[in-house]
Amino acid sequence: MSSNQFDKQNKVSRWYFGGLASSGAACFTHPLDLLKVTLQTQQEAKMTIFQLTGKIVRERGIFALYNGLSASLLRQVTYSTTRFGLYEMGKQEYGNSFMGKVMLAGISGAAGGFVGTPGDMINVRMQNDVKLAPEQRRNYKNAIDGLLRVNREEGFRRLFSGATTATGRGLMMNIGQIAFYDQVKTILLTTGYFKDDPRLHFLSSLAAGGIATALTQPLDVIKTRSMNAKPGEFNGLLGIIAHTAKLGPMGFFKGFVPAFVRLAPHTVLLFIILEQLRLNFGTYPSIPNVTTQKLQA
Repeated sequence: MSSNQFDKQNKVSRWYFGGLASSGAACFTHPLDLLKVTLQTQQEAKMTIFQLTGKIVRERGIFALYNGLSASLLRQVTYSTTRFGLYEMGKQEYGNSFMGKVMLAGISGAAGGFVGTPGDMINVRMQNDVKLAPEQRRNYKNAIDGLLRVNREEGFRRLFSGATTATGRGLMMNIGQIAFYDQVKTILLTTGYFKDDPRLHFLSSLAAGGIATALTQPLDVIKTRSMNAKPGEFNGLLGIIAHTAKLGPMGFFKGFVPAFVRLAPHTVLLFIILEQLRLNFGTYPSIPNVTTQKLQA
C-alpha cells in the first residue's frame, strides 16, 4: 500500500458528514420508510407490503410514496447530524475498543434520538396520512408547517411525544448501525482480504443494517404508535405497550420485513456516501499514529 493510499484511509469524517450522508440516503429509501410506518400503525394485519404499495399508488399516485419527504430530511438533519457528530468527535479518544465504541455510540444515539423527536413525529404523521380517510388527514404542507401546527394546536410539549422511545431507539440504532459497522469493518480489514473500498463498506454496512433492525424493531413499533396517536388515545407508554401486546409477541416486530428492507439499503447507502465524503473531504487526526509518523519520516 502506498503512502498516499494509507494517508487517505487514515482520514476522519467531519462532524456534519453523517447528516449529509443520511439525508442523501433518505432521498432514495423514503418510500420504504413510508410503507414501514403505515404497516406498523395498522392494528390488524390486513395487507402485505405489496398490497399496501399497490393501494397507495392506485388511490393517490406514485408520488404519494414520497409523502413526508421534507419531514424525513428534517429528521436526518437533526437526528443523524447529532448522533454521527458526537460519535465522530469522541471516536479518536474513546473508540479504540469495541466496548468504547458501543458506549460512545449509545450516548450519541440517545442524544440524537431526543433532538430528532420533533422531526421524527412530523415524519410519522405525514407518512401515515396516505392511509387515512380524507377527513382524518392532517394535511401538513411540509415539515415546518407541521411543526408550527402541532405547536399551535397541541402545544410545544406534544412535539416531544414519543421522546422516551425515540431516545431508546436512537441508542440501540447507533450501537447496531455505527458501532457494529466500525467493528465489522475493522475485523474484515484484519483478514487481509479486504481494503478500504466500496466492497468493504457494502459488506460492513449490510451486516450493521441487519443488527440494527433486530435491536430497534420493538422500540420502533412503540415509538411509531406513540407519535401517531391522537390525544388521549392511549394511557401513556404502558398503555401503548399493552395495546401492542394484544397482537401477541410478534406485535412488537410488526413491519420487521419492510423495516429491514428499508433499513438495509439506507444503511448501505449512508455508509457508502459517508465513506466517500471521508476519503475525499475528510480531515486528518490531530495526533498522527505511529505508523503514519513512520511513513512521513
